[in-house]
Amino acid sequence: MLNTVVIIPTYNEIENIEAIIRAVFSQSDTIHILIVDDNSPDLTALKVKELQKEFHDKLFLEMRKEKSGLGTAYIHGFKWSLQKGYDYIFEMDADFSHNPKDILKLYNACYLESADMSIGSRYKTGVNVVNWPMARVLMSYLASKYVRLITGMKIHDTTAGFVCYKKQVLEAIDLDAVKFIGYAFQIEMKFKAYLKKFNIVEVPVIFTDRTRGESKLSSGIISEAIFGVISMKLKSLFKK
Repeated sequence: MLNTVVIIPTYNEIENIEAIIRAVFSQSDTIHILIVDDNSPDLTALKVKELQKEFHDKLFLEMRKEKSGLGTAYIHGFKWSLQKGYDYIFEMDADFSHNPKDILKLYNACYLESADMSIGSRYKTGVNVVNWPMARVLMSYLASKYVRLITGMKIHDTTAGFVCYKKQVLEAIDLDAVKFIGYAFQIEMKFKAYLKKFNIVEVPVIFTDRTRGESKLSSGIISEAIFGVISMKLKSLFKK
């Protein structure tokens, strides 16, 4: 996996962090990892620093002062990765909801095939979700349907957070203009890439809900996604 970095944002992921780092590194000898930690009270960053002694040339840590949202953590990581010159930049959760074994599938979609951006999709071939309550499955599935309807994107899993970008996509997007910080961030990034006519490909994966640690989902994040999509679409129309 040539010149590839996986960005993993963390907040109180001490129960998962070592295992996810080792699992990602087991996929390739050449892959790098950037942890963006929001000053986790459980000392997640301290564990990362310990592991850097073992993986000193390919495990990196960026610490932020406070919890400032998933979107801003990824923007921080994207800017860092572009500055370092990576060609393939992943976003991925720390809690094993995204299977590290699927990293190669997303990479190959960009490296060997024609994708500019590949998405680990829960809904490309039905509903591939494990350990979620039915209410949450329906909410997520219907949210993606709603986003498709409003935006016109032909993407089945618009809120997916398991993504591989070619650097050209992130270079073309004004990262400082990205507005949303919760799950709507995932939608906004896909929409911006879609508007710039990049080739976005969905790769079917199985999503497994976390078994350790606490979910970061909140009603505020959901509201941002629901109402933010409409304003995002309207702004795109006025720019034409």
